Amino acid sequence: MTQPIIELRHVDKVFRAGTVETHALSDVSLVVREGEFLAVCGPSGSGKSTLLAVLGLLDRASSGRYLLAGTDVGELDSYQRALIRNREIGFVFQAFNLIGNLTVTENVGLPLSYRDVEPAERRERVEAVLERVGMSDRAGHFPGQLSGGQQQRAAIARALVGEPSLLLADEPTGNLDSDNGARVIELLAELHDGGATICMVTHDEACARVAERRVDMIDGSLQEAARTA
Repeated sequence: MTQPIIELRHVDKVFRAGTVETHALSDVSLVVREGEFLAVCGPSGSGKSTLLAVLGLLDRASSGRYLLAGTDVGELDSYQRALIRNREIGFVFQAFNLIGNLTVTENVGLPLSYRDVEPAERRERVEAVLERVGMSDRAGHFPGQLSGGQQQRAAIARALVGEPSLLLADEPTGNLDSDNGARVIELLAELHDGGATICMVTHDEACARVAERRVDMIDGSLQEAARTA
């Protein structure tokens, strides 16, 4: 059996506004192992995005423990969390979040520039990952010159270029038409077949079905569903 990448142990997340408390996550325990493809499904407001923010070290749990590849991230300071986020986690967002005045090559290479990777190595790695996602012929284009599906593939390339341990996808087909959505789903399946560990939040049933395992989130709590593959 492969090693756990994600281990959540009785995690709660509470938002407070004055005397009002909102329990976004309630006693969440979850294990995701290396090479697994997990889909987290549920209605709006169920806590899916909060869960992804905690997993991606964009937010802290109010209580409980989160181990990422064996490291208890609750014990880390903000700098250490940012370092792990840059080196170990790749993010794919619904809105793509590409920088409009940078080319595809420049957007994809950004995570490496933050690591001070030498230009020659950066160029080589960017070229390799663009070929992997079928975007080599758009390397010099700006985001505004791309279709939605192409922008999402570029965003996936940016998430992969740092060779992360974990790929987090937040509604990766949410802003795409059915044809482009299907292409992105196919790409995620190919990445998983190649060994990527993926945790994806989605409303899209077609997207959820490509994952090998699914959990449903209801009112901040997780419920294990049947394996999808």
